[in-house]
Amino acid sequence: MLRPVLAIVLLNAGCALAQLNGRIVSPDGALEGVVVSARKEGSPVSVSVVSNAAGEYAFPAGRLEPGRYGMRIRATGYELDGLVSMELADAGAAEVELKLRKAADLSVQLTNAEWLASFPGSSEQKKFLYGCVGCHTLERVAKSTHDTAGFVAVMKRMAGYTNNSHAERPQVRLIARDPMRDFGPDADKQAAFLATLNRGPEAKPYTVQALPRVQGAGTRVVITEYELPRKPLMPHDVIVDEQGIVWFSQFDEQFLGRFDPRTLAYQEFPIPLQRPDYPKGTLDLEVDPQGNLWLSHMFQSGAVKFDKRTQKFQAYPLPKQLQNEHTQQSMVGPQRWTLDGKLWINDAGIPGLHRLDMKSGKWQTWKPYEGMKGPHSVYGIYADSKNNIFFMDFGGENVGRIDAKSGKLALYATPTPRSRPRRGRMDEEDRLWFAEWRAERIGMFDTRAEKFSEWPLPVQYFAPYDVVRDKTGKVWTAGMNSDRVLRLDLETGEYAEYPLPSPTNVRRVFVDNRTTPPTFWVGNNHHATLVKVEPLE
Repeated sequence: MLRPVLAIVLLNAGCALAQLNGRIVSPDGALEGVVVSARKEGSPVSVSVVSNAAGEYAFPAGRLEPGRYGMRIRATGYELDGLVSMELADAGAAEVELKLRKAADLSVQLTNAEWLASFPGSSEQKKFLYGCVGCHTLERVAKSTHDTAGFVAVMKRMAGYTNNSHAERPQVRLIARDPMRDFGPDADKQAAFLATLNRGPEAKPYTVQALPRVQGAGTRVVITEYELPRKPLMPHDVIVDEQGIVWFSQFDEQFLGRFDPRTLAYQEFPIPLQRPDYPKGTLDLEVDPQGNLWLSHMFQSGAVKFDKRTQKFQAYPLPKQLQNEHTQQSMVGPQRWTLDGKLWINDAGIPGLHRLDMKSGKWQTWKPYEGMKGPHSVYGIYADSKNNIFFMDFGGENVGRIDAKSGKLALYATPTPRSRPRRGRMDEEDRLWFAEWRAERIGMFDTRAEKFSEWPLPVQYFAPYDVVRDKTGKVWTAGMNSDRVLRLDLETGEYAEYPLPSPTNVRRVFVDNRTTPPTFWVGNNHHATLVKVEPLE
């Protein structure tokens, strides 16, 4: 086994901070697309870069402070040939050659996308598994020992959990949903299919495989991971304010998180309960024109507003007559509420939307799919420049619109059937950018021209969760399956693929336009970290 490496090369005294670089050596020669991470002893921060076509990596000057660092890599199919640590001195730099060997067990390294690519069967046959990765990885499925009957029992048990559950901390619904809602009318066939993929008595052999590593533009990036001070903690929606402070919703607890990446100071603000017997946690985090933060209150009913100046919450729960056992507000739309004094929220328990007149306290309700054959839902909701609300039909294929003045409802079907649009952003030109979760596409709906555009993704089984357009016109997305972030150049149609250093359960994505080029942020919803992705071009 390779002994720990200590490599120090002193530079001139004018260098305030150290720099680290080196080369990847493997049984297969130089490797492009290897993520190389360095973490200072005792620090909650890991910094990562990616090797180029020559197998070389380099941490830009100023990214690493002096001190002792542990190093790790991520490249499916390979592992470090021994532990590596090194010292960066004041006014110094280090050059470290990293030796890799073939991985002893490829299966422990696979992403969800790689498991899906490995499983036998058609793409359509396997995509129901997209619904599993919100709570756990597909490795758990592949290494189970259930037979068909066992998987049927698992599906029934899973239907009793809330969608803001985690494998380490599940929350139980007061009234379990019908498992058929989650798995559809072919649940028995799906259970039989799963039993062929695992280590149970009905299993059939197949070969696991890795996806190609990233190349080119995707290697020119710096990625920083900030470990939060306790686990489990589920940072779901992550945003950065004008002062550079990171705020995030906590998916399974009643707290709003605040993190300063400059000082590493962390705070939590407790959110008062509205329905103490119901599951806890928030999802959507939005900013209104006054700078207040809004969170959808999930099973606790309604929405809550956080005033950053007073650091106090104000709750806006649904009135009792609008609540039921399945009431769930996963989205809130305060983006333009000051135009007419009205706030939009969704309700997965209808499914539909409510609108609150902030002055009178009067509520209105829309049920856009009443009488229609499903499944349909109301998920991501985004107000345009006139406070008309647009919403995603995550159960089907529509983008919906409710006119703020007339209340008139319209549905627009995406060009790709059964696309399952999920979340996105409204840009300054009233164009709605969104993720087509099942169709593996980025979608855009020009709300003024009422016209769609779509861009297919370059990664198989990516399952994009959210989409945002940055100030330069480039479009970003990520998802729960591949541990990669994608940036689309609309002029060339080309994607940059940025690999993440750790298994990352991506939800809402955010772009900080204060930097040049813009910086991407996301929360690791299963592993209590905040992730910053900085392209170098």
